[in-house]
Amino acid sequence: MWDNKNRKFILIIVIGIVFLITFNLGFSLGETNGEKKIVCKTCSPEDVDFSLFWEVWNKIEKEFINGDALKKQEMIYGAISGMVKSLDDPYTVFLKPEDNKKFLEDVSGSFEGIGIEIGIKKKQLQVISVLEGTPAEKAGLRSGDKIIKINDNLTSDLTIDEAVSLIRGKKGTEVSLSIFRDDWDSIKEIKIIRDRINIPSIKWELKEGDIAYIKINQFSAKSDYDFLKTAIEILNSPAKKIILDLRNNPGGYLEVAVDMAGWFLKKGDTVVIEDFKNDKEDVVYKAKGNSKFLNYPIVVLINNSSASAAEILAAALQENRNIKLIGEKSFGKGSVQKIEELSDKSALKITVANWLTPKGKVISKEGLTPDIKVEMTEEDYQNKRDPQLDKAIEIIKNIM
Repeated sequence: MWDNKNRKFILIIVIGIVFLITFNLGFSLGETNGEKKIVCKTCSPEDVDFSLFWEVWNKIEKEFINGDALKKQEMIYGAISGMVKSLDDPYTVFLKPEDNKKFLEDVSGSFEGIGIEIGIKKKQLQVISVLEGTPAEKAGLRSGDKIIKINDNLTSDLTIDEAVSLIRGKKGTEVSLSIFRDDWDSIKEIKIIRDRINIPSIKWELKEGDIAYIKINQFSAKSDYDFLKTAIEILNSPAKKIILDLRNNPGGYLEVAVDMAGWFLKKGDTVVIEDFKNDKEDVVYKAKGNSKFLNYPIVVLINNSSASAAEILAAALQENRNIKLIGEKSFGKGSVQKIEELSDKSALKITVANWLTPKGKVISKEGLTPDIKVEMTEEDYQNKRDPQLDKAIEIIKNIM
């Protein structure tokens, strides 16, 4: 979640760098008695000693049987990745140049793959959302599905970005996912042919004559424009009430969510609070839009795949306007990441803060509890029924 100037880089999945292993951002390379050492400039000498790193490096160079074929840049990348993994935070990751390129494609709203968003919950890789009309939807994948293997790779030790790299690929190629669903008796292997994925960020339709049903799939770089276009159409339609569907929305740019909130809230209302560690002052994001939908009765749909920026917008509407949330408890992705591209086009994405709702409630790992709980059953999915949307229509029709 993210500043207009730097929107390209700031996400709720937001993203600042704390470490660079190019020896010029806090570490210097030295040599003592012929032995290479890295000395930390920001801590006392007894805190950090990199001599063991160079001891292992030298032994590999001298003794590894395929020493002539060593890929030293990959060794550096591997060392950085291992260091970052030791933090035990699924959202803090090192991205090699090719992975960083894919990451930027994701937030642009177009890429080649199967059309799912993934996340880690309770240390298990799972599907957060399945994008409409994609190979993943056609193959029957569903939000909440647990991904046990990607091809022959067990997912238990993979970061989200490593898993994304394995799932993504050229249009026309195949990927095999070993999937477990809570009401299944065993793991099933699902083979999917990759395709070009173009994500429609927003769509809307008129229901019951005067209800604008708005489905926001993600908060991508183009969602601001898409929502402006949608809002103009709604304002010029017979719509008098709004159902905002944030189900299966994995999040995206914070600034887009804040801008969108400005259409529904009073200018100056708190949208979200960025809570940093130690004594660093919190950052409060406030609505700054035109409030055109301030007087429209609204209900919001959420489920366990509503995450990040979707949770921020839902909480802002719930706590500022007492708007009812309908559906299931949300995912609970409320941490803040920063990203900075490094000198070779690789990047470090690191968790730096937590998001708090306008009333100061923690989103991370907690999620949002719906005011009206409505669950989807296996039978509902199979018969393409939507009791959550039905309940939303029932509720909004009775709000004057």
